[in-house]
Amino acid sequence: MKRLTFLLLVIMVTFNSCSIKFSGASIPLEMKTIAVEFFENNAQLVVPTLSQQFTEDLKNRIRSQTRLSLKQGDADAVLEGRITNYDIRPVSLTDNEQFTSGSSRLTITVAAKYTNNLDPKQSFEESFTRYKDFALNSQSLQALEPQLIKDINVMLTEDIFNRAFAQW
Repeated sequence: MKRLTFLLLVIMVTFNSCSIKFSGASIPLEMKTIAVEFFENNAQLVVPTLSQQFTEDLKNRIRSQTRLSLKQGDADAVLEGRITNYDIRPVSLTDNEQFTSGSSRLTITVAAKYTNNLDPKQSFEESFTRYKDFALNSQSLQALEPQLIKDINVMLTEDIFNRAFAQW
């Protein structure tokens, strides 16, 4: 009986000391705050709400997947950047005689700079590009554009988040 109790105790201690991170985030314990600056839209084609929407989507991802507090000004880490490209182009043609666009591609590029004030070696500055293909199918671009932007923002914020916090 003592052996069984001892074995159970060893198993409990072993599993109790293990930690599993389901978010994939690898944030040092000493990091408590992050500042997410406004991502200005410097693309040639400007959608008025894109900067605000992207910045808020990035903040929401950090809020929901980390324990970090968002802070203005002096913080343990800073994420800043700008939207450098917003582009819509045809990717396939449906009619060789009239060159009617079959599907198009919305592409957004964001230049991001992550500054880790606690460990500068973890800092980076790079561009992230994502796109989504779509067909108008009797709908206007204005009707499809909000959902396309939302879908691309999910991909872009995931890329930036993973680059900053998922170091596996």
